[in-house]
Amino acid sequence: MAKMAEFTRMFSDMKMPSMPGMPDMGMFLTAHRKNLEVLTAANKVALEGAQTVARRHMEIMQQTMSEISETMRDLTSTESPQAKAAKQTELMKASYERAVGNMKELADLIQRSNGEALDMLHHRFAEAMDEVKLLAAKTTPQQP
Repeated sequence: MAKMAEFTRMFSDMKMPSMPGMPDMGMFLTAHRKNLEVLTAANKVALEGAQTVARRHMEIMQQTMSEISETMRDLTSTESPQAKAAKQTELMKASYERAVGNMKELADLIQRSNGEALDMLHHRFAEAMDEVKLLAAKTTPQQP
């Protein structure tokens, strides 16, 4: 590992020679570093979003299991078949509405985290295109 550090140190001080008509390698390397930084940050945002979705999904599952237990107790305490049917219909409606609400909440969480990561990448892409234009303008041979 020490040899790798020496190798890195040896080449870190070296400068690429500038030749007419060639792009500025320092500018190119800086742009590439920025690209990697933004990609890393976007991946972090996406990962954090996925973790948030997973945590919320687990909370929903725990809540659902608790509600199922409560529902079973309620259904066993009701005696008449008509009352049980009415209770089951009521519970099915409430469960459906809750499930739709939970799916919407999870979809919103996913969309928010993906949107944030995509915005970061889009912003960097726009910057990179401006850098390419600048680099191209600097390397274009001058007309006499």
